Order: sequence, then C-alpha cells, then structure tokens
Amino acid sequence: MVTHTDAEWRHVLTPAQYDVLRQEGTEMPFSSPLNHFYSKGRYDCAGCDEPVFASDTKFDSGTGWPSFWRPLPAAVVERQDGSMGMQRTEIHCVRCAGHLGHVFSDGPPPTGLRYCMNGVALRFKPAPGVKPPEGA
Repeated sequence: MVTHTDAEWRHVLTPAQYDVLRQEGTEMPFSSPLNHFYSKGRYDCAGCDEPVFASDTKFDSGTGWPSFWRPLPAAVVERQDGSMGMQRTEIHCVRCAGHLGHVFSDGPPPTGLRYCMNGVALRFKPAPGVKPPEGA
C-alpha cells in the first residue's frame, strides 16, 4: 500500500492529478492525449505506478475519456458513488486508493463493461519499441 500525507500527495502529483486521484475530480472530456492512443503497452496509476490496464483492452467509447473493457487482475477496487444524483461505481487503484474513474455496463464484449478512466490518473508505459503519445 502506498500512503502519503495530503501535503506529500500535493508535492508528488500535478494539480490536475491531485484533483482526480485524491479529490475524486473528473478531467474535461477529450482533454487527455491518451484518449485516442492505441499503441501497445500498459496503463499504470499515475499516483503509484501500479499497473491497472493493458492496451489490448482499450477501446474508443466516444465519451471523451480513455476506456477499457477490463482492468488487470487485482489492480483496482470498486466503491459505490451516490454523488451527482445517481448511483455509479467508482474505480480506485488497489495500491494507493487513487480515484481513476468509473465503470459502466455499456461496454463491448467480452465483458460488456466500460471502465471510463481519467487520462490524467494514468501513465502509459510503452511496450518495447513503442513511442508514448505527445503530452502524456
């Protein structure tokens, strides 16, 4: 488990990462360079580098946020979110408890799930020979 004081989190994260990962904020749709990036690699939590999604589970949901149909095994935990007048399921990193996004039941096969993640909460780790996207 990775833990820091609030001051330490503010020091190690950018303001946008802090807002999403520690304050459960949401980045603006279509603002992440990871949104339309489909190269081979892995997506890690930007707060602690825990591997959370594989590139082969990423798809274009048209929602404006990087979306995946399955997380890596034992990489995330779910928590119910009743904010904004609706019930949603939040997705948090298992290692640092950082807020990554939400999961919805309107995704593609084989799971039918859409893990709608904030790009600022993720860090792309390219497969050998792959260049990361500009700005990521």
